[in-house]
Amino acid sequence: MTPRKLISTPFTSSSTADEVLRGVDLTGVRAIVTGGSSGIGAETARALTSAGAEVTLAVRNTTAGDAVAETIAKSTGEIRPRVARLDLADRSTVTRFIDAWNGPLHLLINNAGVVTGGLERTREGWELQFATNHLGHFALATGLHDALALGAADRDGARIVSVSSTAHMRSGIDFDDLHFERRSYDPQIAYAQSKTANSLFAVEATSLWASDGIIANAVNPGGVATGLQRNFTAQQKASLDAAEAAGIFTYKTVEQGAATSIVAAVAPEFAHSGGHYLDDSQEAYTVPDDADLAQHPHGVKEWALDPTAAKRLWTVSTDLLRV
Repeated sequence: MTPRKLISTPFTSSSTADEVLRGVDLTGVRAIVTGGSSGIGAETARALTSAGAEVTLAVRNTTAGDAVAETIAKSTGEIRPRVARLDLADRSTVTRFIDAWNGPLHLLINNAGVVTGGLERTREGWELQFATNHLGHFALATGLHDALALGAADRDGARIVSVSSTAHMRSGIDFDDLHFERRSYDPQIAYAQSKTANSLFAVEATSLWASDGIIANAVNPGGVATGLQRNFTAQQKASLDAAEAAGIFTYKTVEQGAATSIVAAVAPEFAHSGGHYLDDSQEAYTVPDDADLAQHPHGVKEWALDPTAAKRLWTVSTDLLRV
């Protein structure tokens, strides 16, 4: 069988969000950006707003969110994003956010993420990185399905962008011990598992919702120095330094880091094609699960696109949220 040709765009690793949006008019588009109070999320929100989108910053810290909204308003001619509280590790705030949403939704950018230096759990006993990075976004997206379907009917399709990471290459999903109740805790493996989950979400969401006009894609923003690294352990920081020294990756600016999210959100190449993993503004090539990260810093592991694992994760996630 001839391999499917990967989807490509005119953009590269050095492209910025504004370059991707040049000439794009998003007037009338309603978008949600989680984690929009700093880093890549704030830049993604600014870029979308500058193109005319009506953006909601879904943030845990609304004071920080208001500050970002004001900065965006000044830079875009007084177009101010809305700010709403959302703590992805707290199911009650996710439910309140969903209940408060009215009307169609065209873009859902699941950008927020957390990195822990040690084992932390939610009140349900879930491992915090998996609970925040995957389960919280899963609950948000499924709760907003009807709004996305309205958006799809309104503008010929709705899109979900699921922000993953090269870190996914370190681990697939351990369905026998999702929350590290039996195995020893490694924050890097826990983060990696959650980033694989972000990619698998895009695979199954597209499978289930494409008929509703909703597609989802996962993106790797690349190495960007943001507040996400504030809880890195000394070992994690050393690993990053070693990877940079070895040329495995080069740090991007925040503007460059947001570009791939914007490509997944607006590029015509991905308007009706989902379940992909994007890296440096292109669909990434797939590498074997045993591939060395040093040799394949820009690919996507097979386990992050496995439709069987994606379906199982969806079922497991649904069951967890029912409890």
